[in-house]
Amino acid sequence: MSKIETAKKPDWLKKKIDLGKCLDLHRLFGQLELHTVCKEAHCPNISECFSAKVATFLILGNVCTRHCRFCAVKKGLPKELDHNEPKRLAKAVKKLGLKHVVITSVTRDDLADGGAQAFVQNIKGLKCLDSELKVEVLVPDFQGNVDSIKQIIHAGCDIFAHNIETVQEFYSQVRIDSDYKRSLNVLKLAKEINSNVYVKSGIMLGLGETEQQVFEVLKDIKQTGCDFLSIGQYLAPSKNHYPVKEFIHPDRFAVYKQKAEELGFIHVESGAYVRSSYLASEYL
Repeated sequence: MSKIETAKKPDWLKKKIDLGKCLDLHRLFGQLELHTVCKEAHCPNISECFSAKVATFLILGNVCTRHCRFCAVKKGLPKELDHNEPKRLAKAVKKLGLKHVVITSVTRDDLADGGAQAFVQNIKGLKCLDSELKVEVLVPDFQGNVDSIKQIIHAGCDIFAHNIETVQEFYSQVRIDSDYKRSLNVLKLAKEINSNVYVKSGIMLGLGETEQQVFEVLKDIKQTGCDFLSIGQYLAPSKNHYPVKEFIHPDRFAVYKQKAEELGFIHVESGAYVRSSYLASEYL
């Protein structure tokens, strides 16, 4: 075991999770049989967001067909599609009074369209609920399926997000079933299909990447036409996941934020606890 795995987290990584603040939303989502990435991915911001009545919904079940080594979401064979999920999700959004909704999903390589129609149904359902509602989708790569991306863009989402996650050199170690260039192309295609839709991506740091590699991935993402970017600290969900190699100092997050802004990103969130859907409404 490396020293970083056994070392205490630095002072800027001392956020406490207060499960007492989460009970109401846990109860609501349990009753509606809804999943959240907040819970399934062990997000450190869960009590902060849940106490503010904010959550990122996880559709298409809670079992992923891919085996990314950084992610806490269950891996394996997913269950059949739940066609009533969009109605229950809309009910939760209405009850919470949300004005900005983030929907993400597990990767479903077992489905011909990768689950695109489920995104479409959720987007349309929420827009019918409230035409002024801002809907952000954080999607998998759909194995590069152009039709899947088109369907989601045409459904009327306000923000189309797909995370690059890490530098190209680490894809074979961290994102085993994914492809760096394919993910960049997802962002590029989304912007080309409708330039009025905001495109967003995110990366995590602390996996052993160099500063130069970070600068390169920032450039690659911006060249796709991407508008928004999140930069956060990778925190291993367990000892069985890819180990943290470095805790990034807040000053370096500030440097990366400045670099991204210089490249032309409209809005950048950069910090230890930043996640792709954290403070999502702030981007607009």
